[in-house]
Amino acid sequence: MKTSDFYFDLPQELIAQDPLEDRSSSRLLVLNKDTGAIEHHIFKEITDYLNPGDCLVINDTKVIPARLYGNKIGTDAKIELLLLKRKENDIWETLVKPGKKAKPGSKISFGGGLLTGEVLDVVEEGNRLIRFTYNGIFEEILDVLGQMPLPPYITHQLKDKNRYQTVYAKHDGSAAAPTAGLHFTPELLAILKEKGVKIAHVTLHVGLGTFRPVKVEDVTQHHMHSEFYSIEESQAKLINDTKAAGGRIISVGTTSCRTLESASGENGIVKAGSGWTDIFIYPGYRFKVLDCLITNFHLPESTLLMLVSALAGKEHILNAYETAVQERYRFFSFGDAMLITS
Repeated sequence: MKTSDFYFDLPQELIAQDPLEDRSSSRLLVLNKDTGAIEHHIFKEITDYLNPGDCLVINDTKVIPARLYGNKIGTDAKIELLLLKRKENDIWETLVKPGKKAKPGSKISFGGGLLTGEVLDVVEEGNRLIRFTYNGIFEEILDVLGQMPLPPYITHQLKDKNRYQTVYAKHDGSAAAPTAGLHFTPELLAILKEKGVKIAHVTLHVGLGTFRPVKVEDVTQHHMHSEFYSIEESQAKLINDTKAAGGRIISVGTTSCRTLESASGENGIVKAGSGWTDIFIYPGYRFKVLDCLITNFHLPESTLLMLVSALAGKEHILNAYETAVQERYRFFSFGDAMLITS
């Protein structure tokens, strides 16, 4: 299976640069994974496709303002830093630009010394381990100094940083938003609950590995970065009880999907607990838990496109994407949504 098998032509102007004012007014392409049939809707009409007794699984991770701009102590050189994952209390794995100015032993000052980072080591992919020193609470300092780590294809400045959070974001830790969840409003979630749709929470802190380009031609040789996930006992029970009763498990986003598939055995039973996952889902994968998926439109040749192709079949997905381009759907993080159902 080749990476180039997952290429499609995407006009630049279809990459959404700004979120819509009303989250739930984005468009929704509904794809039947069995037949390949396509329907066009508005996202809030997703209520017509979810049934009483189904379970919607949402990722309640919260994006931290993980992009920091500082100066190297001694030379005053400008340095940009992106927090990727917390290794210990004040030690983070980070992406540093320019990396050549961040050798082990280098110190970087942020906010005029409000926060200081010392480079400890160079790790996988040239990332840096950095120990931070500060007075006060790290998260509060980050709120003051940090910027939301928008993907590189979004060139507009975000006016309201809450628009890069889901309305149910709770647990700090992500370097990127679980973007399929951006379409939900509190009102829409309330309508679904009233209808009898259960809502289960899982947590997966999204790292940049999800978006890392596939640089090998043989898909099976690509390695995913690990990401931390957690599922509480009550939420695992809610998901397992739904399946046992014949309800469908509908994952909101590829991150919720990867969490469920990582936390379950071959019998499809989801186990409570926490850990690290580097699961890579591509065509040929047999889903153990998931029935349906709500997702955005992904980059050509990306691991996310491979995941949705594993669920609905590559031909159905590429045909749906071709249709989305023709119909001028908005792509990527702030774009429109797709429901893969049966």
